[in-house]
Amino acid sequence: MADVVLHLRGPILAGPDDARAQAWVIDGLISYAPPESAREVRSLDGWVLPGYVDAHCHVGLGPEGAVDAATAEEQATTDRDHGTLLIRDAGSAADTRWIDERDDLPKIIRAGRHIARTRRYIRNYAHEVEPEQLVSRVRAEARTGDGWVKLVGDWIDRDTGDLEPCWPRDVLTQAIAAAHDEGARVTAHCFGQESLYDFAAGGSDCVEHATGLEPETTAQFAEQGIAIVPTLINIDTFPGIAASAGGKFPKYRDRMLDLHARRYDTIRSAYEAGVPIYLGTDAGGHIPHGMVAAEALELERAGMSRVDVLGAATWRARDWLGRPGLDEGDPADLVVLKEDPRQDLGVLSDPVAIVLRGRVVD
Repeated sequence: MADVVLHLRGPILAGPDDARAQAWVIDGLISYAPPESAREVRSLDGWVLPGYVDAHCHVGLGPEGAVDAATAEEQATTDRDHGTLLIRDAGSAADTRWIDERDDLPKIIRAGRHIARTRRYIRNYAHEVEPEQLVSRVRAEARTGDGWVKLVGDWIDRDTGDLEPCWPRDVLTQAIAAAHDEGARVTAHCFGQESLYDFAAGGSDCVEHATGLEPETTAQFAEQGIAIVPTLINIDTFPGIAASAGGKFPKYRDRMLDLHARRYDTIRSAYEAGVPIYLGTDAGGHIPHGMVAAEALELERAGMSRVDVLGAATWRARDWLGRPGLDEGDPADLVVLKEDPRQDLGVLSDPVAIVLRGRVVD
């Protein structure tokens, strides 16, 4: 197969305003000129996009924490077979670097392991530390990750019975500065309103979920260019979380129900304000893998245009993560769709073909 040239009889959707008639895959790379020598050619017809990006995904993580290599491989394969060819792994308790040696699995950009406050996150998921240990732990994770560090910004405090920020603002600011000093960007799990003020003040690069955005923090995020990854298919689990809180934590229950009820309005307001938004599913843990197409429809429901949703899942996401797309000479990681996704995002769920590192995925 390495000697076969793929003729992509497009359109090739290389960007929001960049549709090209055709392209070739020669020796695993994108070319907009046909091969100069006679070689076997295989044609693929359809609308071509860069491989999907899941910007919040957990390969190697299950409901109880780290999973074995076979399960991690199954997770990565499921993502690949649904068109996800680039993953930002937003925290995993498992060491998945062996996946880097596999040419048949998606590329993973790792944020190391979650960093959480002691007994303030899901058991077996995170490094659990106290504030005085946060800066040193951030430096350690920055050195072992792929340019990202993941903090848990808020979680239920059983003493107050509600979501509460996990870190004092001054310590958080020092930790974010330490990550930047190590050449890493910072993202954070944040459900509630209060923690978002702290992460904006501290200069975070990104926030996951961001369901607690309100007008002031939305404006701060837009001004500072702080990105969000809403993970709306995960936010749809909030009513179940609230139900499990029952009468024991009524403030927490009511807060989660409110955040869920206004989730689309929250993301729409962020989008209209110019906050950078990227697509992530939160797969792993309790969310199935292979759900990028479903999340795309959720972002459209929240008010994003189809072209901007496509950007959040392909062109813009790859640029944000410093990875190539469909320019001349780029590695051929792409999906072929039977219809124009700019007219119907539903076609993202059923690729005609998936090409990973220049090879058609069987």
